[in-house]
Amino acid sequence: MGFEKTLLIVKPDGVARGLVGEVLSRIEQKGLRIEKMKTIQMDMKLAESHYIEHKGKPYYDELIKYITEAPVVVAIIGGENAIASVRRIMGPTDPLEATPGSIRGAYATSTTRNLVHGSDSQEAAKREIELFFPESKE
Repeated sequence: MGFEKTLLIVKPDGVARGLVGEVLSRIEQKGLRIEKMKTIQMDMKLAESHYIEHKGKPYYDELIKYITEAPVVVAIIGGENAIASVRRIMGPTDPLEATPGSIRGAYATSTTRNLVHGSDSQEAAKREIELFFPESKE
């Protein structure tokens, strides 16, 4: 795959529980770089744009409510195979399926409150980075 960029979000539960440093430490320990980072309060419009592919699904309203309830940390992560690497570090969405060494396996409490988001493809990464960091448009 080579050098890639991906979007990482430490969700409201991760920020509230003081796990931002732990999440970022794991990213850096893997050899990936934090290229840009900021703390934001996601509004409804941004949340709906970010989760557009989930619109109409049974959990959509709960997801939007959750992601907008408190601040999140968003970051552009760069490095070799960044997309797959970040997703492996995070672990599967369901923390019961995640290995104990992954972020979700170690810290997540439910499928909804699962601490982190990472882009799942190059196309998603490009779209999500432009959404959260419009000044970084390539």
